[in-house]
Amino acid sequence: MRRISPYPKFVSALCSSALVLFVAACGANTADSEPGREEGSPVAGGSMTIMQPAEPPSMDPASMSNVFAFHAALGNALYGTLMINDTDTFEIEYKMATDFSTSDGGITYNLALRPDLMFTDGTPLDAAAVKFNWDRLRDPSLGSTSTRQAVQVADTEVVDATNLKVTMVARNPHFAESLVAGALNWIASPTALQQGREAFDENPVGAGPFTLVDWTRQSAIELEKNPGYWDAPKPYLDHLTIKGVHDTNQRINAMITGAADLSLESTMANINKAREAGLQTEVVPTGGGQMIGMNERRAPFDDVRARRAVRLALDLDALNTVVYNGEGEVPETFFPEQSPFFSDVAFQESDPDEAQRLFDELAAEGTPVRFSFASFPTTDSRILAEGVQAQLSAYDNVEVGVDMLDAATATTRLTTGDFDMIITATIVQDPDFALWTALHSQSTGNFTGTNDPELDAALDTGRISEAFDDRKAAYDTVQERLIEVVPGIWYVRAIPSVMYSNDVHGVELYTLGSPLPEELWIA
Repeated sequence: MRRISPYPKFVSALCSSALVLFVAACGANTADSEPGREEGSPVAGGSMTIMQPAEPPSMDPASMSNVFAFHAALGNALYGTLMINDTDTFEIEYKMATDFSTSDGGITYNLALRPDLMFTDGTPLDAAAVKFNWDRLRDPSLGSTSTRQAVQVADTEVVDATNLKVTMVARNPHFAESLVAGALNWIASPTALQQGREAFDENPVGAGPFTLVDWTRQSAIELEKNPGYWDAPKPYLDHLTIKGVHDTNQRINAMITGAADLSLESTMANINKAREAGLQTEVVPTGGGQMIGMNERRAPFDDVRARRAVRLALDLDALNTVVYNGEGEVPETFFPEQSPFFSDVAFQESDPDEAQRLFDELAAEGTPVRFSFASFPTTDSRILAEGVQAQLSAYDNVEVGVDMLDAATATTRLTTGDFDMIITATIVQDPDFALWTALHSQSTGNFTGTNDPELDAALDTGRISEAFDDRKAAYDTVQERLIEVVPGIWYVRAIPSVMYSNDVHGVELYTLGSPLPEELWIA
């Protein structure tokens, strides 16, 4: 069962645009693939090595993030999916769930499951199991990135073995797009989770296409086919090795030399190198992107003039050259041109003279702009922070320091609001989840402390409206408010993507570049 797409023109635009960054054909499985490449019939057997940019801190789905830059391949392998979305049309397709529908405009939902689903420990994956997983994700002490989605749910009630009533905190007819983007989509055995983290990491229990054989920290996660997987004859592979490889050069080198078969990717440079080497690639189209966030809760960025001055002072094309060798895409509009929400409104123009005037004005009032850029430990983050520092050093009355932090400290600083400037992201497909979460004053994911009543009202309208024209008007207002409020500076489009060898088939991505391991097969 599928939800009818509300965006038929979006698919047409994707098919007719030959020169966009996200070179895409119609269909989730063919984006960027070799023209005319035929998949053929799946072949059973064999093994595959997949690289993802991060190793999880735990096998608990609450500790994983279902996006291209983290643990998407592993989470889908161990736990399967309740549902997925089409990355072009946002249409929902059901997997272990058979329905997620609302009859009251998104106040309540009924989640229906396939009958007789079983975890690998022999316990049922039923409505009670989903309730257990979803309820625990609302607990902020878990530190889960999916708490942002889970807290939108006020209550869950088991109707029977295959049906769960879901009551929302506030009306949201688009909640399925949030659900698929996090750990709400991954259901683990409550019996196994209740044994504690250490025991669960030794034997994570899901109902996904693969089961854990061995986890050697900082090396490899070995998985084997789950013979009881609900969607037989999938998975096609017998064995899967997943490696967390943070270094971008190591990932592309492994792909070119054949040491890996598929890699989740995050840089356009690697995608370009993969194409040059004759590898296959797929890129998911998105709006927004990576953002230099400015903390509005404290000086100097509690004054919008300081935020505006920095935005006007920075040359984003020059930063792109320094950080990405000019291969990234600097967002000139918030939504890409092929998006149904696109508006031809430039929202990040530079104006050095006006920037200097604002810096001088603030200094004359006794509040010169002084701040520190909290950098994550990656090379790109460091170069970006130093590039911002170097560009702003050309101006008077502004001082910038750079704090080099380890990943755990940087993440803690971000989530607790203990920063002046830091890298964050607002990566947009359907706008609701990403924008409301990052920018609404009542959201726990609003790291920059943005608090603008007009922006809140537009985000709420975009969330509750079911008519496309109403949503389009709301997100036009959102873009206008972003120009005024300046919560951050979007410096590069995100590219949720994969690169893979020519003998890999069945590559299917959903949400932000999350691959489905059960579909993969190797010739």
